[in-house]
Amino acid sequence: MSTITATQDTEAAPAPAARPEYRVTGLRVLRSEWAKLWSLRSTWITLGLALLFLVAFGLIGAAQYKSRITSGEPMRGDFADSTAVSLSLFGTNFAQLALGVLGVLVTAGEYSTGMIRSTLAAVPRRLPVLWSKATVFGIVALVTGTAGALVTFLFASGIVSGTDAAMSFSDAGVVRSLLGAGLYLGLVGVIGAALGALLRSVAGGISVLVGALMLIPGLISLLPSSWQDNISPYLPSNAGESMFALTHDATTLSPAAGLLVFLGWTALALAGAAYRLVRSDA
Repeated sequence: MSTITATQDTEAAPAPAARPEYRVTGLRVLRSEWAKLWSLRSTWITLGLALLFLVAFGLIGAAQYKSRITSGEPMRGDFADSTAVSLSLFGTNFAQLALGVLGVLVTAGEYSTGMIRSTLAAVPRRLPVLWSKATVFGIVALVTGTAGALVTFLFASGIVSGTDAAMSFSDAGVVRSLLGAGLYLGLVGVIGAALGALLRSVAGGISVLVGALMLIPGLISLLPSSWQDNISPYLPSNAGESMFALTHDATTLSPAAGLLVFLGWTALALAGAAYRLVRSDA
């Protein structure tokens, strides 16, 4: 009896395709933070509020000024020295709160939800996460603030046209003041993001932000006059205000000096956030 052995050639199974190697780069981290920022409903709502505060309060201030002129009512308080620029930027103090709070949410919000662990697992070096968050939101806040200031001045200058407060873009210092207001609001957003990363608490970050920008200047006003003159110009809010103020006196900083001081406060907040991010677990 013969045995026939059938042999079949078996094709070698194809090797699995190699997975593409993804490297963590600064650009990819920026794109990730950009996508996360715009995926949050709070981003749209808070940016809308910031624009509303800038435009609405600026136009209300201009309309109030014009109504006093037409009615013959005497000007009192800040209205006496108002200009189209100062009236347009009347809502800056309210817009800074909206943008600062959103900056805190951008960083501290991930700690409250636990998403920061996934973020740091994807970017083990950690610091690029902080720089990307601060850069992305700082640019968004800068564009929002600048656009709001320019649009508000465009309409407010028309409202007060023909009065002592009337100004145009061609007048000295107008463009510098409007751009300075946008830059100030952008840096406030960066400070908010830094405070959120430093304190890792939404409530804590907002509290420190409000205290630094609004409460501390009021407390300093209770000090003796000589102390106020030496301390007050270097507070974050006062240094920032000098960036976009149209006129200055001996008790305020120049726009360039105010910018340098406010950049110093911003760098200090970022340095504290970076130190804690590197030294502490998420």
